[in-house]
Amino acid sequence: MKVMGSFSAYNFKGQKALLRVDFNVPLNEKFEITDDTRMRAAVPTIKKILGDGGMVILMSHHGRPKDGPAEKYSLKHLVNHLGKLLGGATVFFASDCIGEQAALTAGMMRPGEVLLLENLRFYKEEEKGDEGFAKKLSQLGDVWVNDAFGTAHRAHASTAVIAKFFPSEKRLFGYVMEGEVAAAEKVLHSAEKPFTAIIGGAKVSDKILIIENLLETATDIIIGGGMAYTFMKAQGGKIGNSLCEEDRLQTALDILYKAEKKDVCIHLPADSVIADKFAADAKTSAAPSNHIPAGWMGLDIGPNACEQFSNIISRSKTILWNGPMGVFEMGKFQHGTKAIAVAIASATQNGSFSLVGGGDSVAAVSQFGFADKVSYVSTGGGAMLEYFEGKTLPGIAAVAGG
Repeated sequence: MKVMGSFSAYNFKGQKALLRVDFNVPLNEKFEITDDTRMRAAVPTIKKILGDGGMVILMSHHGRPKDGPAEKYSLKHLVNHLGKLLGGATVFFASDCIGEQAALTAGMMRPGEVLLLENLRFYKEEEKGDEGFAKKLSQLGDVWVNDAFGTAHRAHASTAVIAKFFPSEKRLFGYVMEGEVAAAEKVLHSAEKPFTAIIGGAKVSDKILIIENLLETATDIIIGGGMAYTFMKAQGGKIGNSLCEEDRLQTALDILYKAEKKDVCIHLPADSVIADKFAADAKTSAAPSNHIPAGWMGLDIGPNACEQFSNIISRSKTILWNGPMGVFEMGKFQHGTKAIAVAIASATQNGSFSLVGGGDSVAAVSQFGFADKVSYVSTGGGAMLEYFEGKTLPGIAAVAGG
């Protein structure tokens, strides 16, 4: 595998770097950016190339345009803000990502300049991984840099197929990709024990592969969120109206059996915060997670489970968190997820390595103000999940295989 850090060692002087970024940022109805996290993440990579005396040609997708170009998905709305983030650097915009205008603008670039190409997904060929489209993109630059971890699990033209048009030494990860891959590799392949994985969310079916893969490396697996009740029912518990995947009861038992064989401790929440309906104004109570009354549903882990899980986290040297403990979007049911965030931040402060990945977990640590108190927050939801399932990600293989 290509050694991490080769991006820092590369000198971009006089070179046009074709940089794949993830600028899929949310816009409001006035086309104003409401969250620029992904753009800010790419700034160090862009500045390194410019600092060397190179030129940057940015490629990104935005949204899911179904029928070609659409105003609300245009990347032109990002140009002014990108210029500010880069400290006033000149940012040009090409109203197409291939074709004559893109080629002419790229051809006239000077060191220190940035060109943002129009949305790649205005062409269906991008998501199809079309080789001809990838070749046209490749002709705009001298070196290809992939810094879009959020799309690394897709074999799209700009994230994977394009690699074949560049020699090995001109295919690089940017700083975002290097950081993501290094953090994931550390947890997957060199985790210091005890290693605790905290897996939450609604469905067992969404997390089977990640749990099974973690059985090979984790010492403890904490299971929370709606998926915990499938495990409870599988063991004969009463779960009232709680979320349950009836067709996954045997799967849950199989996971518990495999964990026991491998000496991995699976921890289910001792108690739950229960509600009489799925609503912010629901009546709430508490009950053992395997003894929830009829007509009630578990929407968060209870106080005993918070203490139980926090104790496990506090003695862990490596921590992976993917998925919330309850319906944290509602105030009454956010305590469990917040308790986990507090426990992880505390363990990190005491020297543990913590990786938070997956959209909801990332949203939770940000919402509760703990994003800078954990070791690493992954920006790639689906990509990170597939990485921990043990899958080869096309966007990584395209660079690392060189």
